[in-house]
Amino acid sequence: MNCKAATGRWLVTIVAGCFLLAVSRVGSASGPNFDEGLSSQRLKLLSAEISRDVASARLPGAVLLIARNGRLVHAESVGTLDPKSAAPMRRDAVFRIYSMTKPIVSVAAMMMVEKGEFFLADPVAKYLPELSNLKVGIEQTNAEGTKILISVPATRAMTIHDLLRHTAGLTYGFEGKSMVKDEYKKNRIDGAEATSADWIAKLAQLPLQSQPGSKWEYSIATDVLGVLLERVSGQSLDALLAARIFGPLGMKDTAFSVAPANHGRIAEPFEIDPVWKIKVNLNDVRKPPPRYSGGGGAVSTADDYLRFAQMLLNGGELDGVRILSPKTVDFMLADHLSGMRAALSPGSASVGPRPGYSFGLGFAVRTEIGEASTLGSRGIADWNGLGGTNFWIDPKEKLAVIWMAQAPGLRPHYRQLIPNMVYGAMMK
Repeated sequence: MNCKAATGRWLVTIVAGCFLLAVSRVGSASGPNFDEGLSSQRLKLLSAEISRDVASARLPGAVLLIARNGRLVHAESVGTLDPKSAAPMRRDAVFRIYSMTKPIVSVAAMMMVEKGEFFLADPVAKYLPELSNLKVGIEQTNAEGTKILISVPATRAMTIHDLLRHTAGLTYGFEGKSMVKDEYKKNRIDGAEATSADWIAKLAQLPLQSQPGSKWEYSIATDVLGVLLERVSGQSLDALLAARIFGPLGMKDTAFSVAPANHGRIAEPFEIDPVWKIKVNLNDVRKPPPRYSGGGGAVSTADDYLRFAQMLLNGGELDGVRILSPKTVDFMLADHLSGMRAALSPGSASVGPRPGYSFGLGFAVRTEIGEASTLGSRGIADWNGLGGTNFWIDPKEKLAVIWMAQAPGLRPHYRQLIPNMVYGAMMK
């Protein structure tokens, strides 16, 4: 099949399975085809599954990269970059990565810990005094039978460690139901319309969802961490990450907005999500936001994110550039929840410490082989983004996988399909 000869219409209506099996050092030009223990025939089965989703108009387009032993063994671009124009997907497409911003910000925080700029045990209020003397929201029923929200003092301060592992007592307004979540929605805490200073000031007026350190709950914790990094460094979060991570690692297309010259490379979703049957409203990344959301505001390409993932897999180094020490990477990928796994919030299994997994510092980490519902190894670290992106690294198998798509409704599907078929293709 000649990929170059395929038309945009063919990509949309029949099949969009043009793929490349190549191997090279991550970040360098493609070289000869070595399988690194992965069966190319079995990977073609994965390509066929993805192409069927494109042909049936379930998936607009995607980029998939698989690297093993530091070599790129599979690179695939399918479908359309933008369903409205039917332009074919391109390898250098720019995607909204949403929560895959969190691992990057977490790495930046640990770089600062390594340099002694703060300690994990430090109270967040030491750097963000607005968050002193926080209260915890408790739902009660009054004498009239009406539910009311009362506030009680926090039993301890939230720490930077809590922010990194989502045990700070914070929450997200858009997931699940509670009266605290209602307050989040009313005050648009999940949004990025306010400046960092205004956002923190507004958050400080709201109660916590739970006592700090008592449970894991997916939350705006990494957004708070991003503001804390700004305060400590004296830099905006975009400048901080550019100087300490994006520039050194050669992640040239990763930022919090897309420059006008690259607007033609932005991947777009279907207008109506074919799974959820609702209108898709993704972030406008064509202009810088008022607040750089450390929890979900970045854009990136598959190749850029592979460089970040490979750095972690290498123990904190890539192409002679050291970002973290190997010991720090090991620490981040350790289980940081311990007994708190028994007190997981409703719905947490869909995003974090699901069966077989716990949580480290910025990543879900796999602790068991048999409890999980997907193939894999102990020690896997992964995360995904609301827009449909996903990645994982497997230190045992020296494997890194990057999936980039703007298909929110298919996120759970591909988080199961891709690991099962990639490990199913692993022959040694």
